[in-house]
Amino acid sequence: MRTSTRTLLAAALVLGVAAGPALGPAVAAQPAATARPARDADLAKTMAAAIAGLPRADATAALVRVGGTAGTWRGSSGVRDLESGAPADPAARFRAGSVTKVFTAATVLRLVAERRIGLDRPARAYLPDLIPARYGGVTARQLLNHTHGIPAPDFPGETVEEWYEHRFDVHTPEELVRSATAKPREFRPGTRQHYLNIGYTIAGLIVERVTGDSYERQVERRILRPLGLEDTYLPGGAAGITGPYNHGYQTMRLGDGTTGLRDVSVWGTSDAWAAGDLVSTTADLERFTRALFAGRVVRGPLLEEMFTLPEVTDLETGVPAAYSVGLSMKRLGGREVWGKTGGRWGYNAAIGSTRDGSRTLVYSVNSTDAKGQDTNPTALRVMVAAYGLPD
Repeated sequence: MRTSTRTLLAAALVLGVAAGPALGPAVAAQPAATARPARDADLAKTMAAAIAGLPRADATAALVRVGGTAGTWRGSSGVRDLESGAPADPAARFRAGSVTKVFTAATVLRLVAERRIGLDRPARAYLPDLIPARYGGVTARQLLNHTHGIPAPDFPGETVEEWYEHRFDVHTPEELVRSATAKPREFRPGTRQHYLNIGYTIAGLIVERVTGDSYERQVERRILRPLGLEDTYLPGGAAGITGPYNHGYQTMRLGDGTTGLRDVSVWGTSDAWAAGDLVSTTADLERFTRALFAGRVVRGPLLEEMFTLPEVTDLETGVPAAYSVGLSMKRLGGREVWGKTGGRWGYNAAIGSTRDGSRTLVYSVNSTDAKGQDTNPTALRVMVAAYGLPD
């Protein structure tokens, strides 16, 4: 999971100003945070404080589940929508964004176990009609750990307002791959790391090519159904969320020239597909996280791929790689925490766990700037409350 520096995290946890003022007259009453009793009194206190006071400028709702032998807690805060001011639904579905990548990686690794995909085999061997020779050396593993060197595809628009105008555009995975691979590579495969969606788009296409089935059905058959994740689904680019959900909002320039919140709950996801279109609940993601870390989704040496960081540096920052196959790692509170964050317009989400499963965390925060450069202040407070500050 990507988090900010110790200073920023501490500020977000301690100072209310990091989140900004509470929202105005659109919501007259602010429902208090609600929580189930926890075995760990300190955990209950810090978690309740982390999400108290919603809605405010940075977020309109938050759903959190903490599990594991170190203590359990479940809580929600904020509102279902700004118009009614009804309390946030703790069982609501939400867009999980790049948490999708964990499901994609697990599906690929299960196919590796069946010897239908080889991690060290070039992606072009599976998609010779789509991957050009200049990217002929990129392997399946490099797609999954972001060391492939393929740049991002082009999308119309440069501002959130322009992207909003294109929110119903439909992009095929093949179109995205062609756009990306038409460009020069960013670096020689395997020498740097650059976190992008395109590797997972190609991985989803490889899943389809080797199985003769859709990516969505493969994830459902191999992960969702066996684990009983009945409230999780892949929308296939559909713009709406099926079932109950807490509305997502984005700060942007409005039609009258002012800046305010716009409801962005309905927004197409074909630009993300196998890299970021999952819809889920905190209960389902908690079940998935427990199963994954217990070795019930991916087994043996292949599971270790998800906990092995490539020995390269990040293209943009120069720091050691933080992303493995499907997951990322951050040292928090003196221990390794593995997981994945995700963001779609109106929604930030994350799963996380210690390797031994002693503390798991799942959250959904209805962020008002979910695709912003900085981590959402409410999400920061939740992560610090669960695991502590970065080492």
